[in-house]
Amino acid sequence: MPSRLAALSGSLSLLVAMTLAGTVALPAPERGFAPGVAVALADDDDDGGDDDDGGSSRGGRGGEWQPKARGDLRLLFRWPPREVRRAPVRRAVVAVPDRAPNEIVATGLDDDAIAGLAQDGFVVDDRVEIALIGGEMVRLIVPQGMTLDAARAAVSARSASATVDFNHFYQPQAGDKAACVREGCALVRHMVGWPTGEAGSGVACLKPQRIGLIDTAINAKHTVLANARLEVLDLGDGDGAPSGEQHGTAVAALLVGAPGSRVPGLLPGAELVAVDAFQRFRKSTDIANVYDLVRALDLLIGRDIKVVNLSLTGPENQILKRAVEAAADRGTILVAAAGNDGPNAKPVYPAAYEDVIAVTAVDTARNPYRRAVRGDHIDIAAPGVGVWTAASISGARQKSGTSFAAPFVTAAVSILLAEKPGLSPQEVEAELMKSAEDIGKPGKDAVYGWGLLNARALCGSG
Repeated sequence: MPSRLAALSGSLSLLVAMTLAGTVALPAPERGFAPGVAVALADDDDDGGDDDDGGSSRGGRGGEWQPKARGDLRLLFRWPPREVRRAPVRRAVVAVPDRAPNEIVATGLDDDAIAGLAQDGFVVDDRVEIALIGGEMVRLIVPQGMTLDAARAAVSARSASATVDFNHFYQPQAGDKAACVREGCALVRHMVGWPTGEAGSGVACLKPQRIGLIDTAINAKHTVLANARLEVLDLGDGDGAPSGEQHGTAVAALLVGAPGSRVPGLLPGAELVAVDAFQRFRKSTDIANVYDLVRALDLLIGRDIKVVNLSLTGPENQILKRAVEAAADRGTILVAAAGNDGPNAKPVYPAAYEDVIAVTAVDTARNPYRRAVRGDHIDIAAPGVGVWTAASISGARQKSGTSFAAPFVTAAVSILLAEKPGLSPQEVEAELMKSAEDIGKPGKDAVYGWGLLNARALCGSG
C-alpha cells in the first residue's frame, strides 16, 4: 500500500511539473489575451466608416486553429480553442459646448453703442452687413473676467432696439450608420410615392428648381455629383479647421444625385446652391456658430432662393430667430431637421421656430426613428432610417437621422413652388399638411406631426 501511494504521489508530482513547464513554454499572450486564443480585431476606419458599403461585411484576422509546439499540454487534453471577439473600438466622445466661450453677437447696434462697448473692454471681432435683416451684425469678444450673461446684459443696455445673444453652436443631425446587404440597400422613397421616372409615375412634375442648402463641406467630385448643377459657397473666413464632407455630401446627393447612379437624387435636374457654414471641432465633429448661419442664410436669400434645407440643430437664439422671421417675410420656406436628441428631449432650433417646417424621421415600417425629437412643433414625417445615400469619399451607404428626412420635404416644397410659384410659406405648409398621410393619432400629434409626406399628391396622382 505505501508503495502504491508513493507511485501515485510521484505521478502527480510529474504531472504538476509537466504542467508548469508547459505553461512556461507557452507563447506570450497577444494584446492581453490568453495564449492560443484566436483574436478578431475590430475594423476602425479613420473616416468614421463613411466609405463605400458594397453590401458585404469585413472579416477579422485569425483563421483555423493550429496546435502550439513546445510542450503545450492543451494538445494532450485536446482543449478546443476559444475565440474572443473584441468590441468595436469606440472613439472618446468629445463634449461640444453649446456656445462660443467668449463671444456675443448683436444686431441693431449703432456706432455710438459700439464705441461705448469698446470703452468697456469689448473688442469688435467682426462686423458684416446683413441685407436679410436690413442692418449690421457684430461679433464681440467679451472682456476678460466678465461672464457671458453679464456681457449680454451690458450689450443689450447700450441699445433698446438691439437684438443680442450668445454665439451658439449648431450641429448636423446624422445618427446611426448601418451596413446593408443586397436588397437591403434599396431606396426608401417608395414609402412616400416619390416619382421613379417610369410611365405614369408623375416624373413630369419634377421640374428643375433652385434649392438652398446650409451644411458641411461637400465632395463635389463624388461620382453621383459629378454632373450635378451644384454650386458650393464658402464663407471665406479660413479661421477654423475645414468641416468634414460626410454630412453635406450625403444630403446633397439625396437632393440632386445623378439619375441612374447608385444614389439617384430626388430632383436630379435641380440647381443646388450650398453654403459650407461649418468648421471642425477638435477633429471630432462639425459645428456652425449662429454668426455664420445668419451669414449663410443671407447669402442664399440674396440669390432669391425660395426653399432652404437646414439639416442642423442647436439652442434657441434671438439672432437666428430674427433671421428666420425675416426669411419667412420674404417668402422663403425653411425646412429643418427635428433633431436626434431623443424622444424626451427639449425642442431644438431652428426646427422649433413657428416659421420653419420641422421634419421628423420614420423607418420603412412607418415607426418613428428612435432618436427623433418629439413635440407639438413637429410638422411632418419623411423617410429617415436606413436611407441609401452617398458616402463622403466614394460609393454609398445607409444612413439614419432626421437630417436625411428633411431633404424629402425640401424637394416636395420645390415641386409645389414650381407648380404654384405664388404660394406663401404658410400656404406651402398647408398644402403639405393637407396631403400628408395620417399615421399616428388622428390629426396632428407630437410624434409624426400631420403625418407622412405624400409625394403622390404633389404630382397630381394621389
